[in-house]
Amino acid sequence: MTDPVIGFISGTGPQGRGLALRFALAGVQVVIGSRDAARGKAAADELNGALAARKAPAARPIRGTDNREAIGGADFVVLTVPFEHAAATLRAHVGDFRPGSAFVDVTVPLAFGKGDVLHVPPAEGSGSRHLRAILPEGIPLLGAYKTLPAHVLEDLEQKLDCNAFIFGDDREAKQRLLALSARIQGLHPLDVGGLSAAATVEGMTALLIRINRRHKGKEGRFRVVGLE
Repeated sequence: MTDPVIGFISGTGPQGRGLALRFALAGVQVVIGSRDAARGKAAADELNGALAARKAPAARPIRGTDNREAIGGADFVVLTVPFEHAAATLRAHVGDFRPGSAFVDVTVPLAFGKGDVLHVPPAEGSGSRHLRAILPEGIPLLGAYKTLPAHVLEDLEQKLDCNAFIFGDDREAKQRLLALSARIQGLHPLDVGGLSAAATVEGMTALLIRINRRHKGKEGRFRVVGLE
């Protein structure tokens, strides 16, 4: 089998950049997409500079392009836009997925108020279920990385030492993503079941943000103990 490629839809924001860096540092083929190819290439150039500074022998250069090309060439397509833009972005690219690829949802429907954050799921019960209905037939949806703070991911000086909760109904695609995620140093991917886990994991994201807001200046993340 060829080495898998992970592509990011609109991956120029903090979460897309952070995940792209961590995967590329682990030697995974990464493509960052943007609505504008020039912006995607500029982001890739900047991230490659950060990778070069690490002098990591296993690291692979990140390629930047537009969203359409990033989707069409990827084995795993990761959507890294705020949830309020997720459905429209996905609808604009449903025709770009290639057979055999999988969609990875990292978005969380949240509402922010003064000193507060709430998980506000759509009518389907979770953000992931909402997006599942938009995907082309035959493209599995996996939920992942929803509880990983974007700024921690992007700061390569910070050790992760945390779990990535991964869920989805397609067992084969989920196992491939678990294996790919395990290549990231300090990340401990954990299979938490099928799509029914989405609302719980999304709620954990809201809880984590609450915790980090209460402990100002901290970037906590989740780690399940007792399983190893």
